Amino acid sequence: MNESISHSGAWGIAIIVIVLVSWFFYRYFAPKNWREWAGAGAVQAFIIALYAEMYGFPLTIYLLVRFFGLDSEYVSASLWSTLVGLGETGMLVSMLVGYAIAFIGVGLFIQGWRQVYRARKEDRLVTDGLYAYVRHPQYTGLFIALFGEGVVHWPTLFSIGLFPVIVLVYVWLAYREEEQVIARFGDTYRIYQRQVPMFIPRWSQWRRLADASHDRSDQGDPK
Repeated sequence: MNESISHSGAWGIAIIVIVLVSWFFYRYFAPKNWREWAGAGAVQAFIIALYAEMYGFPLTIYLLVRFFGLDSEYVSASLWSTLVGLGETGMLVSMLVGYAIAFIGVGLFIQGWRQVYRARKEDRLVTDGLYAYVRHPQYTGLFIALFGEGVVHWPTLFSIGLFPVIVLVYVWLAYREEEQVIARFGDTYRIYQRQVPMFIPRWSQWRRLADASHDRSDQGDPK
């Protein structure tokens, strides 16, 4: 087992990646109140737990082997490659699929932030672009990115356990935000609510949502 997971223990890399990913997250999601800090705290715990296991100590694999009777000829720090039994091939497949999903989520997250940033500067309700397909594209992007990285690419006991907690926290946060928007925009937002789903676009609109996440025609970086 020690030989199979000898690539673990790179704590320097783990710290660097945790800092970089955390900086990116707070760059585009700066918490402004205690509700947003609660959500950010859950995401921060997810980030630390994920990359500490990915590059540091594979706690999930250790617990499965030590206490849950996982018996495999090939034991890797990657849970998928160990359970499926495909070795490095399984790790590569999970990495490619996971990153593909995560990059889609990151694109939605950034583009949604850009749109709402500009709408706030112009003091208007944003209902176009990504917001024409879902009411909270930033949160949709966050869910997709975390699912791709922490469930598909490199699942751990903590990342799988924290993922539904993060979803619940941000669903609750979204409802609180909508109460504030309704108080400000009234029936205009209520009509928008009835027409546009909250997080998951209609089946026929997934492709349009993905395309809109890469549209930069009128979305320059905010200064």
